Amino acid sequence: MTTLAPPPTTGPDSGPRHRAEAPSTEATGTAGAAGAGGGLAARARRMFTGAPEDPRWARPALWTILVLATALYAWNLSSITGNTFYNAAVYSGTKSWKAFFFGALDAGSFITVDKPPFALWVMGLSARVFGYGTWQMMLPMVAVGVGSVALLYRMVKRDFGAVAGTIAALALALTPITVAITRDTNPDPVLVFLMLLGAAALMKAVRTGRVMPLVWSGVAIGFAFNTKMMQAYVVLPVFFLVYLWAANASLGRRIRNLAVGTAALIVSSAWWMVVVDLIPASSRPYIGGSTDNTVWDLVIGYNGFGRIFGASSSVGSQGNGASFGGEASVYRMFNEIMGGQISWLIPFALIALVGGLMLRGRAPRTDARRAALMLWGGWFVLHYLTFALAEGTFHPYYVTAMAPGIAALAGAGGVMLYGAFKEKSVARWGWVLPLAVAVSAVWAVVLLQRVSGSGTLYTVAEVVAGVAGAAAVIGLLVGRFMRRRKLVGLASLVAVVALLAGPAAYSVSAATTASSSGTNPTAGPNTGGGMGGGGGTGGGQRPSGNAPTGNAPSGTGNSGSSGSSGSGSSSTSSNSTDSSTGTQASGDGDGGGGGGMGGGSQVSSEMITYLKKNQDGATWLVAVATDQTASSVILESGQPVISMGGWSGSDEAMTLARLKELVKAGKLHYIVVSDSGGQGGNSSAASEIAEWVKENGSAVSDYSGLYRLDSADVS
Repeated sequence: MTTLAPPPTTGPDSGPRHRAEAPSTEATGTAGAAGAGGGLAARARRMFTGAPEDPRWARPALWTILVLATALYAWNLSSITGNTFYNAAVYSGTKSWKAFFFGALDAGSFITVDKPPFALWVMGLSARVFGYGTWQMMLPMVAVGVGSVALLYRMVKRDFGAVAGTIAALALALTPITVAITRDTNPDPVLVFLMLLGAAALMKAVRTGRVMPLVWSGVAIGFAFNTKMMQAYVVLPVFFLVYLWAANASLGRRIRNLAVGTAALIVSSAWWMVVVDLIPASSRPYIGGSTDNTVWDLVIGYNGFGRIFGASSSVGSQGNGASFGGEASVYRMFNEIMGGQISWLIPFALIALVGGLMLRGRAPRTDARRAALMLWGGWFVLHYLTFALAEGTFHPYYVTAMAPGIAALAGAGGVMLYGAFKEKSVARWGWVLPLAVAVSAVWAVVLLQRVSGSGTLYTVAEVVAGVAGAAAVIGLLVGRFMRRRKLVGLASLVAVVALLAGPAAYSVSAATTASSSGTNPTAGPNTGGGMGGGGGTGGGQRPSGNAPTGNAPSGTGNSGSSGSSGSGSSSTSSNSTDSSTGTQASGDGDGGGGGGMGGGSQVSSEMITYLKKNQDGATWLVAVATDQTASSVILESGQPVISMGGWSGSDEAMTLARLKELVKAGKLHYIVVSDSGGQGGNSSAASEIAEWVKENGSAVSDYSGLYRLDSADVS
């Protein structure tokens, strides 16, 4: 098993000044000749066979992993529901370029979703080209998911060799929560891909000392910001640190380049926000999730400090405090909800990070391997602390952003530990790799024990993790002390199998489940556990993983949405939680606050048919309380629908004056209010609207809570 030996410290794809040791002239010359000659045909051939200096197995292994990732992400696309909230916005964007640009929920552009629109643009362009449908929206999500695997392979391979790149790519492809979220229409897969593009450009800037790669890194993170706002900035501290420390340039030049890259970051992040906020509010949609109808408030509040500090944040709108991943603490990633989604390789990654940094301790400042370890270690640690300690709304699928750091450390750090295990004369290195494998294998067995009885797949994975883990540790120790290199290589391969058996079982489950949870996708079986978190909404269990499908509202209380925003928001305290499923109800008619606007449980398929028949040229089919209800009606009817209160019903997007204006102009005839009072928003504006509609509108007797308003009703 000589192929498992650590790669040389040099490679033909980087110059000698960027490595701890210089490559030979012969190797550099061969690579240069291969790159300069051969033309397009040779480059195309190398795409499938790899570079001449790569091991012969390397490129076939990569293609196998990419095919595996594609199969996991795209298997049985017809069963994928996606997040109906974003689905409706994508559909609306195919009907109106204005809705497309703003990321509006409805084609009439009354209110936006509570995220910037870049991921919607990606899905929307696909839907405009191929037509609106599930696979058309999923196509770019699968593409960026597979692209992230390929990009991580390339980055890790450049600095640590083909073995490390292959392990990292396989680990990322088999990360359970990554499989689950890539089979969805939430924006996170696009976010991860853009962050990886930024990291790749950063490392090129570190190696070359040039400014343009740093500019492109800032642009990539800026687009990531326009995908999910402040979450894209989690990696920025380590980006700045790595470049400032390791870039191949003088200190003054590094500082100047960072200033230029930061300017590119600011421009690419802020352009959409600035444009939107400069447009008069009367000429654009209301900014969903904001408290003052500005994107800036959305950035610093609801999608910023509100996520970190929860309901205690006094800046901007609140992220609330509902957690679907357990109580905030440093142990959150290991709890019963999160453990099976992301934590499998965390013990190994931590040991590999510390060991790798120690092994590069005396390397030059510009050492590329240490810079890469700093990048991936910082990526992992910053995401871990952010997600573990966040007191605002937290969904398990957020941690897919942490997966590249863990996977890269498993591959790069693992290969470094392997090399030290075989070659170092210092006795302590003879225990580090077996210890890392043993700890992670034991943790895998613990995680699989938690779901014991959930199916044969998990039982088999538990046996493989336990038996293969034990065999790997014994083989490593015996092979080292008996100087059997082939046994060490075989044991290392068995260790990879042991550590990835559990994630593989969860990932296969995520890919083959008949239906997915569009608003809170997770992989593997339901492990129970309370919602936890500051200000949780009650209910004894976690979200069940089976979200409503987004089909026609049934009129029985299921309006095509769970109460967990796919965008990451949670319901306000007026919303209820179904204790049997752990999902929050859409909140209609649950009795909080008098005279509120109504919504989901009062909208049936029959009502939608009636509304379409009597729309009478109005722009909007109906006005309802929340985004959940509106998105379901939009997808069934194909018509614009007004969400008066945003995701949770607390947005004051609709005022009485605005309602009168729409009715007077004939743009809206129907509005749903709650006869029981209360649901959909307990603000004074909601109560005022409900009272005015009941006093001036004509109740539609066949449909409780539905009122018709015409221009003559507006005084």
